[in-house]
Amino acid sequence: MIFRRAVLGAIAAAVLGVPAQAEDTLEIRLTIRDHRFEPARIEVPAGKPFKLIVTNADPTPEEFESVGLRVERVIQGGKATTFSFRPLRLDRSYKFFGEFHKETAQGEIIPK
Repeated sequence: MIFRRAVLGAIAAAVLGVPAQAEDTLEIRLTIRDHRFEPARIEVPAGKPFKLIVTNADPTPEEFESVGLRVERVIQGGKATTFSFRPLRLDRSYKFFGEFHKETAQGEIIPK
């Protein structure tokens, strides 16, 4: 009976295109406050996908941008947005910045 359920579960996963056992994706939270990122330095496991949840705690909009990560999105004041990233390489870091406050809104993601 247990074997039969496992086989049926595997067949259903294959037909629906859903992995039989999905791996939990790491979620990292980043806050924009006083036109700065908190934390400004983020470490992520190399070779694993992750989600970055960016909350803008300021009353004004800010554009989260990273050339290396190929993202840019305006986040309205008091709102949040989520970015999903592919696994990052161990041999480099990925800088990000706030387009509207470049002088203070700077940060970096470092795969470890």
